[in-house]
Amino acid sequence: MRTQHSPGRVIASLAGSTALVLAVTGTPAHAQGRDPGRQTLPAGDGWAAEGPGTTGGAAADAEHVHTVTTWQEFQTALIRGGDAAKIIRIKGTLNATASGCEAFEAQGYAFPQYLADYDPVVWGHEKEVSGEQENLRVASAANQKKAITALVPSHTTIVGIGSDAGITGASLQIKDADSVIVRNLTIEAPLDCFPQWDPTDGPTGAWNSEYDAVVVHGSTHVWVDHNTLTDGRHPDSTLPSYYGEVYQQHDGLLDVVRGADHVTASWNVFKNHDKTLMIGNSDSAAATDAGKLRVTLHHNVFDGIVERAPRVRFGQVDAYNNHFVIRADQPYVYSFGIGFESRLVAEKNAFTLTGGISAAGILKKWKDAPLTARGNYVNGRPVDLIAVHNAEMPEEALRSGAGWTPTLRTKVDDPRALPGIVGHRAGAGKAG
Repeated sequence: MRTQHSPGRVIASLAGSTALVLAVTGTPAHAQGRDPGRQTLPAGDGWAAEGPGTTGGAAADAEHVHTVTTWQEFQTALIRGGDAAKIIRIKGTLNATASGCEAFEAQGYAFPQYLADYDPVVWGHEKEVSGEQENLRVASAANQKKAITALVPSHTTIVGIGSDAGITGASLQIKDADSVIVRNLTIEAPLDCFPQWDPTDGPTGAWNSEYDAVVVHGSTHVWVDHNTLTDGRHPDSTLPSYYGEVYQQHDGLLDVVRGADHVTASWNVFKNHDKTLMIGNSDSAAATDAGKLRVTLHHNVFDGIVERAPRVRFGQVDAYNNHFVIRADQPYVYSFGIGFESRLVAEKNAFTLTGGISAAGILKKWKDAPLTARGNYVNGRPVDLIAVHNAEMPEEALRSGAGWTPTLRTKVDDPRALPGIVGHRAGAGKAG
């Protein structure tokens, strides 16, 4: 087991105050050596730096530092010690579905029979599916959920060791926790083995899936940094179609929902995915979400993303210094989704658009809410995103002025330099 560098030996943890872990030299933990497991979020680095900041498991003693190489070891390490500060170092790729979808099937479930029973020619589009095969699908889905869900407790740092560390087939759920750090991992979006057919979803029905790669649910002070989140080996283009609709087996890459607050996502690569990053999951969730869902997104790459980069409800979201790459051969709907009571600030981002895609489509109005969009560049030139959107889509006109000014920022780079900066430094294997 790898131990921390001696200069960074922790001698005190000031719980309930600034939550900074001090080394022998008196330097903050985020400045200690090059051990990413002992690093904490730098002061002022986005919403997760608010108040006590985000320290994860930096104060863990030797008993609560684990190196894992299998999914089962990882799940055990998460549970061990409860909410005591812990560091979990992941070596290699952990596969939560190595045994295949068949291992989760309830006895009697048969997908060919499911297709036969709920074929719209037989079932129609007027009512939701029910009956034996749907019940068995639900049971099968419950088996998968139990196997692939990892609940991350408070005061935890999860960090990949080396350039090839990752997780595939799993859903990391940071639920009702405080002070969690996830770094340096390649996370392949889980495949839902048992999507549900909903014949009432739209005019022709749709397949609906579960399982976000990472979800922050009701948690506070979360730092997601230097990861690569992607569909990986299973892009949507490889998924089959049934009943004339794509058999959708993916959900989100990173969702921040249900009253989560004070989150920073930095230096990540989000790649080749459809519904990528949702902040707030329902217009009717004011009781839990109003005044929360404060999220900072900076120095991330969104490459080949179809939509939700992010889609925002309620939250004060600061999106600055991100690079969005929209390719000519990909489907594209929008990048920033303006939702119910959202207050998005989008500043000094860079967009690389190819194939004649209009900058007017970068913004999407779901509900009327003001936003700030300043200093953004498209293909190396400054563009007023709100103005071009309103000029081309006057029926969906957006209001300028989010009504707040972000203060929790560290270095803000010239957006013209972002493709080079984040191209070399963002993503898994580059933390430290």
